[in-house]
Amino acid sequence: MEQSAWTEVSAAVTAAPYPVEVLPAEPVRAEACLAALGITTRSWLGAVVANTGGLLVDHGWLRVLGSGHDGLPDVAIESDPTGPWVVVGYDVMGGQYVWVPAQPGGKPTVHYFGPDDLEWLDLDQGYADWLYAVLAGSLTQFYDTLRWPGWESEVDALAADQGISAWPPPWSEEGKDLSTASRKAVPLPQLVSFYQDTARQLGSTEER
Repeated sequence: MEQSAWTEVSAAVTAAPYPVEVLPAEPVRAEACLAALGITTRSWLGAVVANTGGLLVDHGWLRVLGSGHDGLPDVAIESDPTGPWVVVGYDVMGGQYVWVPAQPGGKPTVHYFGPDDLEWLDLDQGYADWLYAVLAGSLTQFYDTLRWPGWESEVDALAADQGISAWPPPWSEEGKDLSTASRKAVPLPQLVSFYQDTARQLGSTEER
């Protein structure tokens, strides 16, 4: 019987310093997703896909993709089959996480596209290291400049397929203080596309 990494992932979820909701997986959909990605449950990514529809981390600020659930897409659907990148998560502000295969002499790492600078950042962590850090509390410091007093209640009220649009946008000088920005709930795919399109128009680094 295949050794699954879910025991390790589940332990990290239980020990997380902030709320983590494990969305239920549909077995048939999970199997199809694993097959499409060509991975097994021995990996942390495979374990998340097989055992969850996704993870809503820190009041849902971060949506870690699994095999999909109630508006939250699965990893295989979100990833471009013609490209090497695998989309593994979104944050509520429209940020995107992708797993990028190893370059010659390197290792596969997770990269982050942020709405505050419209640039791709190599986190220099493999998927398991990234998710372990997330579940160990790294989001608090990582998103320090993208949060505002009372953000928890606003994010808690969102559906899994919704994000928060801020105006002026976080990448602008006027939008750096999100406590004074105008904020509203919008469809998350629309928000992600807006920032990706803006980055292309402004000539920022493009990865996908």
